[in-house]
Amino acid sequence: MKRIISLTVMNKSGVLNRITNLFSKRNYNIESISVGHTEQEGISRITCVVHVESENVIEQVTKQLNKQVDILKVVDITDQAIVERELALIKVLATPATRNELYSLIEPFRASVIDVSKESLVIQITGEASKIEAFIELIRPYGIKEIARTGTTAFPRGSQKNSSQRNHYSIV
Repeated sequence: MKRIISLTVMNKSGVLNRITNLFSKRNYNIESISVGHTEQEGISRITCVVHVESENVIEQVTKQLNKQVDILKVVDITDQAIVERELALIKVLATPATRNELYSLIEPFRASVIDVSKESLVIQITGEASKIEAFIELIRPYGIKEIARTGTTAFPRGSQKNSSQRNHYSIV
Protein backbone atom coordinates (compact mmCIF):
# COMPACT_ATOMS: atom_id res chain seq x y z
CA MET A 1 0.00 0.00 0.00
CA LYS A 2 1.31 3.44 -1.00
CA ARG A 3 1.63 6.00 1.81
CA ILE A 4 2.64 9.67 1.67
CA ILE A 5 4.54 10.83 4.74
CA SER A 6 5.21 14.52 5.40
CA LEU A 7 8.03 15.39 7.78
CA THR A 8 9.02 18.77 9.12
CA VAL A 9 12.67 18.71 10.16
CA MET A 10 15.53 20.87 11.29
CA ASN A 11 17.65 21.76 8.28
CA LYS A 12 20.81 20.09 9.57
CA SER A 13 23.44 17.82 8.12
CA GLY A 14 22.67 14.10 8.50
CA VAL A 15 18.89 14.38 9.09
CA LEU A 16 17.98 12.96 5.68
CA ASN A 17 20.49 10.15 6.11
CA ARG A 18 18.98 9.11 9.45
CA ILE A 19 15.49 9.11 7.95
CA THR A 20 16.43 6.99 4.94
CA ASN A 21 18.40 4.60 7.18
CA LEU A 22 15.30 4.06 9.33
CA PHE A 23 13.35 2.91 6.24
CA SER A 24 16.31 0.91 4.91
CA LYS A 25 16.83 -1.00 8.17
CA ARG A 26 13.23 -2.18 8.00
CA ASN A 27 13.63 -3.14 4.33
CA TYR A 28 11.08 -0.58 3.04
CA ASN A 29 11.76 1.08 -0.26
CA ILE A 30 11.26 4.82 -0.60
CA GLU A 31 9.55 5.31 -3.97
CA SER A 32 10.20 9.05 -3.99
CA ILE A 33 11.54 11.67 -1.65
CA SER A 34 11.60 15.44 -2.00
CA VAL A 35 13.16 17.97 0.33
CA GLY A 36 12.98 21.75 0.43
CA HIS A 37 13.06 24.79 2.67
CA THR A 38 9.84 25.94 4.32
CA GLU A 39 8.59 29.42 5.12
CA GLN A 40 10.65 29.31 8.34
CA GLU A 41 14.41 29.65 8.29
CA GLY A 42 16.23 26.51 9.42
CA ILE A 43 13.20 24.25 8.83
CA SER A 44 12.73 21.89 5.85
CA ARG A 45 9.84 19.75 4.67
CA ILE A 46 10.45 16.21 3.44
CA THR A 47 7.80 14.31 1.52
CA CYS A 48 8.33 10.54 1.28
CA VAL A 49 6.26 8.14 -0.78
CA VAL A 50 6.70 4.59 0.51
CA HIS A 51 5.13 1.20 -0.03
CA VAL A 52 4.33 -0.80 3.10
CA GLU A 53 2.39 -3.98 3.82
CA SER A 54 -0.07 -2.57 6.33
CA GLU A 55 -1.15 0.50 8.28
CA ASN A 56 0.41 -1.01 11.40
CA VAL A 57 3.81 -0.82 9.74
CA ILE A 58 3.45 2.84 8.81
CA GLU A 59 2.23 3.61 12.32
CA GLN A 60 5.34 1.94 13.76
CA VAL A 61 7.66 3.78 11.34
CA THR A 62 5.92 7.09 12.14
CA LYS A 63 6.46 6.54 15.87
CA GLN A 64 10.13 5.73 15.30
CA LEU A 65 10.58 8.82 13.12
CA ASN A 66 8.99 10.97 15.84
CA LYS A 67 11.72 9.80 18.24
CA GLN A 68 14.45 11.32 16.07
CA VAL A 69 15.93 14.49 17.60
CA ASP A 70 15.86 16.78 14.54
CA ILE A 71 12.40 15.74 13.36
CA LEU A 72 9.74 18.21 14.47
CA LYS A 73 6.62 16.59 13.02
CA VAL A 74 5.66 13.42 11.13
CA VAL A 75 2.26 13.10 9.48
CA ASP A 76 0.85 10.37 7.23
CA ILE A 77 -1.19 12.56 4.85
CA THR A 78 -2.29 9.76 2.52
CA ASP A 79 -5.94 9.78 3.60
CA GLN A 80 -6.29 13.56 3.82
CA ALA A 81 -7.37 15.92 1.05
CA ILE A 82 -3.96 17.04 -0.20
CA VAL A 83 -2.30 19.19 -2.82
CA GLU A 84 0.19 16.90 -4.56
CA ARG A 85 2.61 17.70 -7.39
CA GLU A 86 5.61 16.30 -9.17
CA LEU A 87 7.87 17.79 -11.84
CA ALA A 88 9.29 15.83 -14.76
CA LEU A 89 11.73 16.83 -17.46
CA ILE A 90 11.51 14.58 -20.51
CA LYS A 91 13.86 14.62 -23.48
CA VAL A 92 12.10 13.13 -26.49
CA LEU A 93 13.30 12.55 -30.05
CA ALA A 94 11.73 15.15 -32.32
CA THR A 95 12.38 15.31 -36.02
CA PRO A 96 10.99 18.24 -38.00
CA ALA A 97 8.29 15.87 -39.25
CA THR A 98 7.12 14.87 -35.74
CA ARG A 99 7.38 18.23 -33.91
CA ASN A 100 3.87 19.46 -34.74
CA GLU A 101 2.44 16.14 -33.65
CA LEU A 102 4.34 16.35 -30.36
CA TYR A 103 3.21 19.94 -29.75
CA SER A 104 -0.41 18.82 -30.18
CA LEU A 105 0.15 16.17 -27.47
CA ILE A 106 1.91 18.58 -25.11
CA GLU A 107 -0.82 21.25 -25.04
CA PRO A 108 -3.68 19.25 -23.42
CA PHE A 109 -1.35 18.22 -20.58
CA ARG A 110 -0.39 21.87 -19.94
CA ALA A 111 3.24 20.89 -20.38
CA SER A 112 5.79 23.19 -21.96
CA VAL A 113 8.81 22.85 -24.21
CA ILE A 114 11.83 24.30 -22.41
CA ASP A 115 14.60 23.32 -24.84
CA VAL A 116 14.75 22.61 -28.55
CA SER A 117 17.60 21.06 -30.50
CA LYS A 118 17.88 19.64 -34.02
CA GLU A 119 16.96 16.15 -32.87
CA SER A 120 15.03 16.55 -29.61
CA LEU A 121 12.71 18.54 -27.36
CA VAL A 122 12.90 18.86 -23.59
CA ILE A 123 9.42 18.96 -22.11
CA GLN A 124 8.53 20.12 -18.61
CA ILE A 125 5.36 18.76 -17.03
CA THR A 126 3.96 19.14 -13.53
CA GLY A 127 1.03 17.46 -11.83
CA GLU A 128 0.07 14.31 -10.00
CA ALA A 129 2.16 11.23 -10.69
CA SER A 130 -0.70 9.62 -12.65
CA LYS A 131 -0.83 12.58 -15.06
CA ILE A 132 2.91 12.38 -15.65
CA GLU A 133 2.74 8.61 -16.20
CA ALA A 134 -0.07 9.06 -18.74
CA PHE A 135 1.93 11.70 -20.62
CA ILE A 136 5.06 9.54 -20.67
CA GLU A 137 3.11 6.60 -22.11
CA LEU A 138 1.58 8.89 -24.76
CA ILE A 139 4.93 10.17 -26.02
CA ARG A 140 6.90 6.92 -25.56
CA PRO A 141 6.40 5.88 -29.23
CA TYR A 142 8.34 8.99 -30.34
CA GLY A 143 11.44 7.83 -28.47
CA ILE A 144 12.28 9.03 -24.99
CA LYS A 145 15.98 9.78 -24.55
CA GLU A 146 15.96 10.83 -20.87
CA ILE A 147 13.60 11.41 -17.96
CA ALA A 148 14.30 13.24 -14.68
CA ARG A 149 11.54 13.35 -12.04
CA THR A 150 11.47 15.18 -8.73
CA GLY A 151 9.20 12.85 -6.82
CA THR A 152 6.01 13.81 -5.04
CA THR A 153 5.75 16.86 -2.84
CA ALA A 154 2.50 17.42 -0.95
CA PHE A 155 0.68 18.93 2.00
CA PRO A 156 -2.94 19.11 3.25
CA ARG A 157 -5.38 21.33 1.37
CA GLY A 158 -6.84 24.55 2.73
CA SER A 159 -6.97 25.10 6.47
CA GLN A 160 -6.82 21.42 7.47
CA LYS A 161 -4.67 20.73 10.47
CA ASN A 162 -3.51 17.46 11.83
CA SER A 163 -3.89 17.12 15.58
CA SER A 164 -0.12 16.94 15.96
CA GLN A 165 0.48 20.01 13.79
CA ARG A 166 1.91 23.06 15.50
CA ASN A 167 1.50 26.64 14.28
CA HIS A 168 5.15 27.52 14.95
CA TYR A 169 8.42 25.90 15.86
CA SER A 170 10.79 27.00 18.52
CA ILE A 171 14.40 26.42 17.62
CA VAL A 172 16.54 25.84 20.65
